[in-house]
Amino acid sequence: MAKATREAYGEALKKLAANPRVVVLDADLSGSTKTSEFKKVSPERFFNVGIAEQNLIGTAAGLSLVGKIPFASTFAIFAAGRAFEIIRNTVAYPSLNVKIAATHAGLTVGEDGGSHQAIEDISLMRSIPGMTVINPADAKEAEQAVLKAAEIVGPVYIRLGRMAVEDVYDDSYVFELGKGVQLREGNDLTIIATGLMVQQSLIAADMLKEEGISARVINIHTIKPIDREIIIKAAKETKAIVTAEEHSIIGGLGSAVLEVLSDVYPVPLKRVGVLDTFGESGKPADLLKKFKLTPEDIAIASKEVLKLK
Repeated sequence: MAKATREAYGEALKKLAANPRVVVLDADLSGSTKTSEFKKVSPERFFNVGIAEQNLIGTAAGLSLVGKIPFASTFAIFAAGRAFEIIRNTVAYPSLNVKIAATHAGLTVGEDGGSHQAIEDISLMRSIPGMTVINPADAKEAEQAVLKAAEIVGPVYIRLGRMAVEDVYDDSYVFELGKGVQLREGNDLTIIATGLMVQQSLIAADMLKEEGISARVINIHTIKPIDREIIIKAAKETKAIVTAEEHSIIGGLGSAVLEVLSDVYPVPLKRVGVLDTFGESGKPADLLKKFKLTPEDIAIASKEVLKLK
């Protein structure tokens, strides 16, 4: 069933309402971020700070200092962008227990256009010392990631989407922070994906299989700390890697994977993601096609990287 990860966030918050330490903050976008679901069940622990994203983060920091577990939400472009310095100096520098759940990330925000399509947020957040960065692939993973974020101590950035995505996992799935998940066996190359590009990569693997190419598929839901072990193992066993992300190829998943490989086991790698450009207004499916983030594009990159082995 197709469901947006932001929807799962709202459902997770309702479950977290049972914990009296959990508080939720929003910047006047609760209907869109789905923090309104928490407000329905625990209005006394919900705070709308208005259109003041820096204050959103500062207030969350203050609440954490008195023992609360704050979840602060707004669109990714405002959370990671407008509030970056507050996150860096007020939350991460003193290592406060603040959870930043940013919705409407990536190109699939759609018609809101390039000004609202955060394609740099992973790069910004993973550059901050001590910040955990999570980018779930589907609603089941998103809900579990939010629940796990409430358990760990320290700053966490959770990237969530507006568009409904198909399930990757069934009800037996168990989310493990910092542990990549191998979804398909494969010996010719490995496709390492994050977020909704996991679904695209699984389709690409099916396309490649029809051409006799065996593609391993790995979901990296935790960008930081990244699962070095699963990446190095894939490099050693398949000798070629493609990364896929709904984010700029500068500083995102592809960069993180390259950093791991360059340190330990360099192999040919192709990055599928947004090039050095801003997004545009359009239907999500049309944008994925225009910016070459489709299964077909992943398959093309896979065949190109095989030539470099």
